[in-house]
Amino acid sequence: MKILVINSGSSSIRLHLMDGFSPSNSRIHGVSQLLIQGTVKGISRETTLEISENEQSIFKKECHMDNHEQAFSWMFDSLRSLEKSGAMTSDINLIEGVGHRVVHGGHRFFESTVIDDEVLREIERLNDLAPLHNPPSLAGMYGARKFLGDSIPMVAVFDTMFHQTIPRHAKTYAIPYKLAERHHIIRYGFHGIAHASLANSYAIHTGNSLNDQRLITMQLGNGCSITAIAYGKSTDTSMGFTPSEGLMMGTRSGDLDPSIISYLVRKEQVPVIGVQNWLDEHSGLLGISGETNDMRRLLQAANHEQDERAQLAIDMFCYRIRKYLGAYLAVLGGSEAIVFGGGIGEGSPEIRAQICEGMEWCGLRLHKERNKTAVGLQPGTASEISSDDSRIAAFVIGTDEKSWIASETARCLSTPRHKEERHE
Repeated sequence: MKILVINSGSSSIRLHLMDGFSPSNSRIHGVSQLLIQGTVKGISRETTLEISENEQSIFKKECHMDNHEQAFSWMFDSLRSLEKSGAMTSDINLIEGVGHRVVHGGHRFFESTVIDDEVLREIERLNDLAPLHNPPSLAGMYGARKFLGDSIPMVAVFDTMFHQTIPRHAKTYAIPYKLAERHHIIRYGFHGIAHASLANSYAIHTGNSLNDQRLITMQLGNGCSITAIAYGKSTDTSMGFTPSEGLMMGTRSGDLDPSIISYLVRKEQVPVIGVQNWLDEHSGLLGISGETNDMRRLLQAANHEQDERAQLAIDMFCYRIRKYLGAYLAVLGGSEAIVFGGGIGEGSPEIRAQICEGMEWCGLRLHKERNKTAVGLQPGTASEISSDDSRIAAFVIGTDEKSWIASETARCLSTPRHKEERHE
């Protein structure tokens, strides 16, 4: 089954055309094939579009794009042109389904859902919960429908879906119960597709069933989250009602005293939305260092330029992850393994080492050389970085969101209910 996967971020679009998915094998790595990859970066400024086929670049161009609608039109028009000219051999007319990553499913969506007009309206109603992420996903849905027509089914795969199993006592906020109930304020959790992918890849690599494993997965990139997984189910996660809660991130503050918001409103004479913008766009690694949210540049500044604020940003980042790691070991009553994923988690041995420093008390020990060489992993592949005498295994795994979205799309489109609806 050929599945087009669309992952639309706040300023970027990632598109993958994949083949080899079916309900029986869709979650087994190695059976799928990546045919086409398209990436748009820098939407609302100088925008770059690159298209590859069979991992070979066949198109690259820069052009200013004001919004996601323009960017999607540019990408889809370019795919049509490449196909007509013969520069691309894959037949995009053979696409059988489209899977869209959607950040927030709110209180309306609890599983992957076939998209129709009502689903589109429901997702749009959730825009205020994820204003930077859900609108771009909607733009992708409308763009794909315009490009492929109404006959190709599409599926929304929600980042919040994996965290539906978090128990009530862990997802309920200690605010007036009726108020929370009225406005559906709970811990939804995010990065669920990434965490599900990491857990699945761990099970495949080790041969261990998730049904008898306790895992702590860490998705560490510009956005960061950590999840406690008990026997295949999310038990707690660091992000909450929105993706702003939890770990310190690239530009987001993560956890903080809520009174800071009203205090800054009064002291700085700015509206609440202004403070929210500081916390989401100008805090985290960027806010502390004053220079960058790029971990590679921060490590360079700290190690070679003795930049004290860069070092402080790194120390805070690792400390907060280690604090959550300890908390989730308590939540799970121990763990068989921890898993690092995401741009920083996969690409920075130094950060992994600092996070795990001093964790010998729980039996976690990294192997220095294994950790050092575990970089540049392909999606879905794994490398063990713990020492032989570590009671808790540690892995680096290439996060494979696209395969998870494709597998969910194939599964959803193959359900008896959907087949009956299409037949009607």
